[in-house]
Amino acid sequence: MALIVQKYGGTSVGTVERIEAVAEKVIKFRQDGHDVVVVVSAMSGETNRLLGLASDVMERPDPRELDVLVSTGEQVTIALLSMALKKRGWDARSYTGGQVRILTDDSHGKARIQSIDGEKMKNDLNEGRVVVVAGFQGVDEAGNITTLGRGGSDTTGVALAAALGADECQIYTDVDGVYTTDPRVVEDARRLEKITFEEMLEMASLGSKVLQIRSVEFAGKYKVPLRVLSSFKEGPGTLITIDNEEDDSMEQPLISGIAFNRDEAKLTLVGVPDIPGVASRILGPVGDKNVEVDMIVQNIGQDGTTDFTFTVHRNEFEKAEEILQQICADLGAREVVGDNKIAKVSIVGVGMRSHAGVASTMFRCLAKENINIQMISTSEIKVSVVIDEKYLELAVRSLHSAFELAESE
Repeated sequence: MALIVQKYGGTSVGTVERIEAVAEKVIKFRQDGHDVVVVVSAMSGETNRLLGLASDVMERPDPRELDVLVSTGEQVTIALLSMALKKRGWDARSYTGGQVRILTDDSHGKARIQSIDGEKMKNDLNEGRVVVVAGFQGVDEAGNITTLGRGGSDTTGVALAAALGADECQIYTDVDGVYTTDPRVVEDARRLEKITFEEMLEMASLGSKVLQIRSVEFAGKYKVPLRVLSSFKEGPGTLITIDNEEDDSMEQPLISGIAFNRDEAKLTLVGVPDIPGVASRILGPVGDKNVEVDMIVQNIGQDGTTDFTFTVHRNEFEKAEEILQQICADLGAREVVGDNKIAKVSIVGVGMRSHAGVASTMFRCLAKENINIQMISTSEIKVSVVIDEKYLELAVRSLHSAFELAESE
């Protein structure tokens, strides 16, 4: 008998009819003799509705109260799914994140899981129950409700699988696996049979919306077998594995996928004194305000000054710009320049390690389309560029073709 943790996203539980369908799917696994723990998101659109209510009341809602509000979406889903299972004669029990003691830090809106008490769930499983847990949420040491950030139900699912020693964690969503890029942008994007944790981690961090980055980190760290599947059609999905060493290296694809992110913004501090420690004096206050910085470029100094550029998530642009204006005054820099109409495009693949010329192929492809590159960042298995947002889809399609990622005939 295997222990399976299944996570169902918002579209998978978007209506009562879909919740009933999830119940049927769960029952099939129980009938096959497997123990099942189910993690669910709020019904599709519900979190946005709750956020809208909050913004109607308060322009910048208090983070603690916002977490109390948005966590209610998952509570509705766990109760309805448990009812649907009970109606079909299968014992089920629902739990909020706090009730199963998913302990997090106190960073409201993007809390991190510190520990999970699995005893209640194990007892229920031993008694033959299906355990249904609210994703996206937990509690801090003081008992305050916290949330893990958008897509946090993926992290809940993988973390529960790790804590319970599950045989597999299955992430059910509205797509039937991980694709070479977003099929809505490139029609002939190909579903990958498997991808490494390392590649998936890069894809998730670079803008692929299939899985939340922390869920992939958890899965890789605790070696939780992870599979992405569709709630709406049968299929093998995509298996996320530790490595591809069992593959013949001759068959190893050069690039596994193209990730992109529209939600980028760029800030430049112009005329910064070119002295030791200046990067820390710029990025320290930004980090202290919990603003995550992505790509960083510092130009070669001229006349004792330099320009310092970094990117942030677009919804933190104004906050970061405000912080940077103060830093500008403190350092005696010339000015702050911002641009929130940029996008990041990245190519990812473990095959890069053993092949030269990947970056030059990418740059040549973009140059052919007259797309200007504003920033470049590289690692062993990825190359990322920042470009003007209006060229994003053209860049993705061109690169997908240049690296021959389409479904073969």
